[in-house]
This record gives sequence, structure tokens and C-alpha cells, in this order.
Amino acid sequence: MPVYQLGKELWFPPEEEYDEHGVVAIEGDLSTDRLLLAYSSGIFPWYNEDEPIMWWCPEKRMVLKPSEVKVSKSSRNLLNRNLFKVTFDTAFEEVIEACQNTPRKDQEGTWLNDEMKAAYIELHRLGHCHSVECWQDDQLVGGLYGTAVGKIFCGDSMFSRVSNASKIGFITLARKLEELDFILIDCQVYNDYLASLGAYEIPRKEFLEIVRGNRK
Repeated sequence: MPVYQLGKELWFPPEEEYDEHGVVAIEGDLSTDRLLLAYSSGIFPWYNEDEPIMWWCPEKRMVLKPSEVKVSKSSRNLLNRNLFKVTFDTAFEEVIEACQNTPRKDQEGTWLNDEMKAAYIELHRLGHCHSVECWQDDQLVGGLYGTAVGKIFCGDSMFSRVSNASKIGFITLARKLEELDFILIDCQVYNDYLASLGAYEIPRKEFLEIVRGNRK
């Protein structure tokens, strides 16, 4: 199936036109309007710096209901001991910078390039993109950021400089989203770390039904 090439017009092809790997389209831009259209349609950008912009909606989607976050005994102990201070939207640019530059096991570099970073900073400035900061001794040691559309929080990236920092940040976020009646955290694609926190895969069709209901 051919992949659609986007221009300046704000649109994405319908679900039946996505390729078998979950690629929706290529190119276009990272304007605020296009990013918000993408996230509200269950689509996200993901590409390497030397590639054109690629828009994705995988066959299987990693998700988590905020009320279903798994808190292990060790994590509960960390929370009770208040080893980390967790804040929201107090250091967005520091968080996204750390997500870009913190080394990850078995990965060379990062998909979060300067163009994407600037786009999400603008989304944050407009109130759509949010950060979670995890502090220890007044130092930023972990965190994550993501985009809120309706009652779905689309997690984009996280980092950790101290063991368990991003985990505590994620658990605290899930509890906060539950308080705010969010229906879902979109974790995008499978990884073992998110699975350990309770996230699981659902079919694309089921995910997009939830997304459409969220727009009503």
C-alpha cells in the first residue's frame, strides 16, 4: 500500500489507508495545529533526524487506564518515604532537554531532535503539552512529558538519572490523571518498562474507538 505524502494542508488519511506497519503518512510539518490534529486522531510523529517526518498509528497500541497503574511494594515504599518530590509543569524545557540527552540502554542517540523539541515547547507554551518533574535534593533526576487531548494523556518520552525516579513520576502522574477523570494514558508502543507499570496492548481499532469517543 502506498504511503501518503503530506503537504501544507492539515489532514491525515483514514484508518483503512494506513500501511501494514502502522505508518499513516510522511512529511507535512510539526506545527501546533497538525500535532493537535494528529494526537486527537490517535496519530503521533516518530522518526530519526536524517529521515522525513513520519506519522504512526501502530496495529497494537500500548495503553493504561490511570486507575490501573501497578504500584509494586518497593515503589509504595519509595512513595511513603518521600524520597522524591514530584511536580507538574515547573521545568518543562529542562525535562524535554533531559529526554533528548539522557543516554538509554541499548540505544544510540534519540528520536527527539531539535525540530521536535521546539514544537513541543510551543505546545507547552499554549497549554497542551505537560511535564512531570521528579526531584531529589533540589536536582532534577527524572521526569516525562506528554500531550493532553480531551481526557487522554499521550505520553511522549521520559528519562531517569536516578534509579526509580521516572517510575515514581509516572505513578504520581497516573494518580493525578485519575483525580482529573482522564480515561487513558496513551503509551504508544510496547516496552517492558511500561508493561511493568501495568500498561498493555490493545488493537488499533479498539484504541481509535476510544479516541473518537474522547472527541465527542
